Amino acid sequence: MAEILSALRSLMASHSPPLHALIVPSEDYHQSEYVSDRDKRREFVSGFTGSAGLALITKDEARLWTDGRYFLQAMQQLSDQWQLMRIGEDPSVDSWISDNLPREAAIGVDPWCVSVDTAQRWERAFAKNQQKLIQTSSNLVDEVWKNQPPAETNPVIVHPLEFAGRSVAEKLKDLREKLAIERARGIIITALDEVAWLYNIRGSDVSYCPVVHAFAIVTLNSAFLYVDKRKVSSKVSSSIQENGIEVREYGAVSSDVALLASNQLDKDTGLSSGRNDVCETGTCEAEENNNDLIWVDPASCCYALFSKLDAKKMLLQQSPLALAKALKNPVELDGLRNAHIRDGAAVVQYLVWLDKQMQEIYGASGYFLEGKGASKKRSETMKLTEVTASDKLEGFRATKEHFRGLSFPTISSVGPNAAVIHYSPQPETCAELDPDSIYLFDSGAQYLDGTTDITRTVHFGKPSEHEKACYTSVLKGHIALGNARFPNGTNGHALDILARIPLWRYGLDYRHGTGHGIGSYLNVHEGPHLISFRPQARNVPLQASMTVTDEPGYYADGNFGIRLENVLVIKEADTEFNFGDKGRDTYHLSISLGHHIR
Repeated sequence: MAEILSALRSLMASHSPPLHALIVPSEDYHQSEYVSDRDKRREFVSGFTGSAGLALITKDEARLWTDGRYFLQAMQQLSDQWQLMRIGEDPSVDSWISDNLPREAAIGVDPWCVSVDTAQRWERAFAKNQQKLIQTSSNLVDEVWKNQPPAETNPVIVHPLEFAGRSVAEKLKDLREKLAIERARGIIITALDEVAWLYNIRGSDVSYCPVVHAFAIVTLNSAFLYVDKRKVSSKVSSSIQENGIEVREYGAVSSDVALLASNQLDKDTGLSSGRNDVCETGTCEAEENNNDLIWVDPASCCYALFSKLDAKKMLLQQSPLALAKALKNPVELDGLRNAHIRDGAAVVQYLVWLDKQMQEIYGASGYFLEGKGASKKRSETMKLTEVTASDKLEGFRATKEHFRGLSFPTISSVGPNAAVIHYSPQPETCAELDPDSIYLFDSGAQYLDGTTDITRTVHFGKPSEHEKACYTSVLKGHIALGNARFPNGTNGHALDILARIPLWRYGLDYRHGTGHGIGSYLNVHEGPHLISFRPQARNVPLQASMTVTDEPGYYADGNFGIRLENVLVIKEADTEFNFGDKGRDTYHLSISLGHHIR
């Protein structure tokens, strides 16, 4: 680690201009939460493996910012050369830089790995002391990463209509109608799951996420997919082109954004039939001459592409695909239910197997048959670990129809490890299961018809009174949120409190959000909505046909952790009254996709 920091500081000093600091974000070129091995630059420089965090390297210091899910993990993984900065408790990275680096300091970042929103926020903070954000022409981490993994070249797969529920033509038609309404002539789509959803394609470029490293540009007349062409078979290429989409090399997005900015992209390609009859009313053609904006989502578009556009002719607004993707169609909802039925069966099989193993190997009283095995002696030759147990769970899932892999690394955690919210067990260091300690497992799978995410917390012996009280409080919060009815326009920030009140009565709480959207054979964490105490949960009201998790918890550092999680579907609910004309649009978190074990 010391050698890496030294090499980076040398590059910072020789950079033009010399850099006083280098920011290394977690994100890739698409601002993804989960990234491929090649893009784990922040992990490479810091040693911290959590999915969320940001590293800052100065001439004399190295600091890492992360959120409450990862405080314990970061403390365990960071060397003494690094200082942990707790988001929400310590100053933000831009505030710290503004207050601690000299006037006119130069702060470097790869503009491909930072969003427009974030870069502009930093620039505003740095301006107070005439500090400048410098866009490096290359990624300095890549220059010192000698054994950086190669770029993924996995095949692009067409996602069948029987699982997608809506055709590419329908989605493009809806998108172009939104462009016309907003007086935009084109949109740059950078989020990997949005590209996959719009074009009904899937891939395996990122572990646990069935996405392809790709960009998209859609105009009123044309549509483009930017992807490594080695990943696209002739059959897949034909399917994509049938929808009026031109396949271009991944790296061509940079020059094409510049062409888009100068209104030359459609003329350059000669394409005029890409609408595929999606503007049947003629609205798009009629509006084309009046529409001169380029739609960019500032939360997901990288600063490198944004910098090629005319700031006066941009529509900086959340992508219209974010909400469209979150509102599941009937086929997607049916697929989600079916996937959870199979997934629930796998988890029940696992719990029954695990209960039997805990009795036979450890003499535990057992979860289902309490007291029956208490007289047995612990085996001296056999043992279960967090990893071998989670491998068995994956094995049960792998037998189910349409299984395509896990949706995130399984959190299989015993006792103190369960207090590490996003704990990742490793074969060399993981703990052995213990009949006298709480066991928490948070896991999920990718199926062709749906994505799952479920957490259960169990004890195979005799939990303490405090453990039982904490578990009961978490369960009460979980049920309270799952039974919630709320009027039209309610957001997840308003509902988050329902899951916490039972814990607050005892002075307890948890440092993570309570719920997130979930994709349809896509990312396990999906926006734009969420249920959380964080301010961004106010941005998007919850609506019927959205999916959301319900996962309150409690974590006693160094002792135990508890979390319960199901996936819910929001649906319209009938109410006796109609106060303020909102009753007819009252929603209900009513359909629990999961299963309950005593």
